[in-house]
Amino acid sequence: MKKLLITLLSAAILLGASAGTVAAAEKPDLKVAVNEVIGTPYKWGGTTTEGFDCSGFILHVFNQFKIELPRTSKEQSLFGTAVEQVDLKPGDLVFFNTDGKGVSHAGIYLGEDQFAHSSSSKGVMISKLSETYYKQRYMGARRVMADTNILAVVEPAQVQEEVLVK
Repeated sequence: MKKLLITLLSAAILLGASAGTVAAAEKPDLKVAVNEVIGTPYKWGGTTTEGFDCSGFILHVFNQFKIELPRTSKEQSLFGTAVEQVDLKPGDLVFFNTDGKGVSHAGIYLGEDQFAHSSSSKGVMISKLSETYYKQRYMGARRVMADTNILAVVEPAQVQEEVLVK
């Protein structure tokens, strides 16, 4: 009887802890989800592996976590909870003003100063927040995942600097 009670209590705790989330055994890994689409070309308005814009890339990745997000980077920048840059965790969304008109670019923070995004010049790639271009245009971050304990840091050799056309 005692063993049955412990089993039932453990199951209740596990179910309660994962309510509204994908079960731990089924939950995808952020690093894997991002790496599967590295190099996918940029496509304005794209939301598939044929081509992504920045917010379409985010939608694709977060769909694997069963998280529904607004379509545009501007709308995504209002979703979830604001996070200070010093408190970023893998899975947080990061936003940039690249056109002088407010939020116009977004990516997914991976940890250790890295974020994944769909660059208009190179497609899905990994960059660093500390790169001058992004550092000067950083606008903020939002946390949209309840569980940010996901493996995300990628190998430094995968980080590429974006070539900017002015």
